[in-house]
Amino acid sequence: MKKKVLIIDDSKPIRFLLEAILSKSYTVIASQDGLEAMGWLSKGNTADLIITDLHMPNISGWELLEHLSGSYLYKDIPVIVLSGEVPATEPAINTRFDNVRVVMHKPFDPVVLLEKVAHTLSGQLTVSI
Repeated sequence: MKKKVLIIDDSKPIRFLLEAILSKSYTVIASQDGLEAMGWLSKGNTADLIITDLHMPNISGWELLEHLSGSYLYKDIPVIVLSGEVPATEPAINTRFDNVRVVMHKPFDPVVLLEKVAHTLSGQLTVSI
């Protein structure tokens, strides 16, 4: 059974690209913002990994990270932050949220992202780039 990756980004082209990159190896669920993602999770769905942007409408990536890290149901789901806001916010992300395993800057290298996803899902520690 394929592992589930929840992608959260308000950019339709980015969601499409991430789905294309990841769907060969993983079951991909795409949400346009944190509100839609939390709605999906609240219906009893779960993900093995979450990839999120930080700046989105409704519930931002920051608010989503706060909710996930404060929830007993979701705090253990590893998160990859993929944002144009990095690296300026990377120290704040790494010190505030234990479930964030990788912080990557847009634009990103798809090969590197695939490696980070595989390492994160295997339980290996990864470094931010």
